This record gives sequence, structure tokens and C-alpha cells, in this order.
Amino acid sequence: MKILSIETSCDETSIASVEASGGIRAPRFKVLQNIVSSQIALHAPFGGVVPNIAKREHLKNLPIIFRQIFVNPKSKILNPKQTQNTEYKILSTKVDVVAVTVGPGLEPALWTGVNFAKEIHKNHFPKAKLIGVNHMEGHLYSFLLPQKTQFPISNSQFSKTKIFPAVGLVVSGGHTILLLMKSLTEWKKLGETRDDAVGEAFDKVARMLGLPYPGGPEIQRAAAPGDPSSVNFPRPMMKDKNYDFSFSGLKTSVLYYIRDHKEQSKNKNFIEDVAASFQAAAVETLVYKTARAVQEFKAKSIILAGGVAANQSLRETLVKTSKELGVHFFAPPMAYNTDNAAMIAAAAYIQTLKKKNRRITAQANLNL
Repeated sequence: MKILSIETSCDETSIASVEASGGIRAPRFKVLQNIVSSQIALHAPFGGVVPNIAKREHLKNLPIIFRQIFVNPKSKILNPKQTQNTEYKILSTKVDVVAVTVGPGLEPALWTGVNFAKEIHKNHFPKAKLIGVNHMEGHLYSFLLPQKTQFPISNSQFSKTKIFPAVGLVVSGGHTILLLMKSLTEWKKLGETRDDAVGEAFDKVARMLGLPYPGGPEIQRAAAPGDPSSVNFPRPMMKDKNYDFSFSGLKTSVLYYIRDHKEQSKNKNFIEDVAASFQAAAVETLVYKTARAVQEFKAKSIILAGGVAANQSLRETLVKTSKELGVHFFAPPMAYNTDNAAMIAAAAYIQTLKKKNRRITAQANLNL
């Protein structure tokens, strides 16, 4: 199956061309093209994503990326002026499914992708099936995408290994969710954040420390030389019997600590130690509840997904924990952690096999 997928949920414009095969029991993906245009530099001065700027950039970048893939794949990114003429001939190529993110995300950004998908479906691939995809399911299935560096089990062995039930930890700027997965298509939510998502907490703490946006990579960078035991920040709800999370209290604790140590707050070592201590608290909370779920439900695997899955401390701690528990560990290749269209193609393939579709309309609050 050949899938053309589109992702515009936030501040990355992405289009991918992916070949999928193997069926629900042994899905395999070949990523032919996965182009991502990031808007980080444009939003950084504002300390976060500005919806109208994101919408403007998606409108500009979608036709450019589409033409690079389907008109002249060997070219460099085309100049925006070259997209003014909409009369062009695409390469002879078969597309079975046109898939587009319909939510969750920023509504103005989502609409750009939805409208563009409808347009190219009508004008270029009318025989293809047009489907809407849940962005979070894209993250969840991203571990199925091909990778050079394998974890304890390779994706090519997926169908030969008993990995379910599995505990899925989906962590991003907008979501922190713990799932119990019976299969690739059946799961139930064990818990989620009651306030700030962990990625949002990373961004806000980075801002408190005067670090650039986006905060996740900056906290990780600052934390590397820091002492994670220098500040004993709280681990909110870690010992609660449920599987919910809360990061607002941890964020507030960091705020008060910085306020009470103003004289040291500009010191490099201070920033590094606070970043390391905050990261340690957040990671320990996530890993503890994930491990407890594995033990309670006798899971055979841990699946990590979402933008915060790129955090090295979280990955390394979960790899170590999975070995201690004797379970498999899956996570997407680093290239597919942040928002991208290849993961939307992976979700679209599973969704097509389930014969499930969603309304082709922006659904900003869509959830797993």
C-alpha cells in the first residue's frame, strides 16, 4: 500500500510518501520520502507557538514540499515563487491512501493540512482513499518505522515476538498518557496528566531558567553536566495508587526555588543543577508509574512515544528498567520522535486495516 501523508498539527509542516505491507500482525514500512519543515526559529522569540504564524507557514510550505516529492524529487526545496503556478504535472505514481492529521492540535494549523489534503486528493489522486488520522496514534505507532539502531528487539522481529500486553507511555507537549495495550489496535487508558503535560513542564521550566524555546532539548543540554541530586524536587503523585500524573506542582516548586535563590540564578552551575534536578524528578515519576503498570498487568513490553521520547535520560532509564523487569522496550527512531508525516502514514495503515475512518475536519481536542 502506498500512502501519502500530511502533518500540520502544530509548528512542523511535513509530507511523507510511505510504502506499507505485512498486515496487522507484521506491519512493515518503507519511508520513501519524509520532508519536515520546522518553524522553531520563527516561534522562538515568542517562547511558544503562535497559531496564526504556524498557519501562515503551513500554507506556504505545503505546496513546496508536495512539489518536491511528487514533481521533482531530486530537486532542492523549491523557491516559493515557483509554486504560484498551480498547473503542473506530477510524476506518474500510484497512491492508495491520502492521510492527513485531523487532531489533536492547533485548529488553524490543522485546517491547512485538511484543506490541502482534500485539494490534492481531488486534483491528483481521486481514486485514492482519503482518511483522517489521530496525531497521537501517529506517535504511538512511530516505533514501527524503520530504524538503523535497534533496541533490545528489532522491528523486523515484531511478528515473531510476544510483545503484548504492553504498557505504552505517550509523552509530548500536550499529553502525558499511560496505556495498557492488548494489541496494536486494542488499548485502554490507565492514566493521564491532570494538569500540565510533561513536555509543557519542560518548556516552562526552561523559560524560568532563561533557556531558549523549545525547552525540552535545552533542559537536556543544560542538565548533562549538572548534578541531578543537588535539589530534591517533588515527585508529584508518584506514590498514588492510580496511574495519573501531575506536573504543575513540580513546575511551581522549580519556580519557588529559583525565586528563593535569585543571587545564584544567573550562575551557569546553578542553571545546570536545577535543570538536572528537574529532569530527574520528571523522569523518575514517569518511569516509576510505567514500571508499576508493567508489574501489575504482567506486560511483556514497554512502548515509549511522543516528542518527549527524544529525551535521552528518559530513554536510557526506560531501557535499563525494561532489562531489570525482563521485558522488551520499543521506541521510535530519533528522526521520528518529533511531529512528522511518516508516523501519520504508519497510523493510517493500521487504521485502514481496521476499516476505520475519521471525519475529515479539524478536531483540536481529539484524544486517544
